[in-house]
Amino acid sequence: DFQWYLDLRKYGSVPHSGFGVGLERLVAWICGLKHVRESIPFPRLINRLRP
Repeated sequence: DFQWYLDLRKYGSVPHSGFGVGLERLVAWICGLKHVRESIPFPRLINRLRP
């Protein structure tokens, strides 16, 4: 039952900036990488599901 959540968001939500840059995204940006996956120490790929 999610009626409480719908009632909570009935008149809008709290304002936020949404800027949450994580460490991996920051490293990818600084290094100029094409994809954030290249800056993750143990990325989950189709052939690699465990670290």
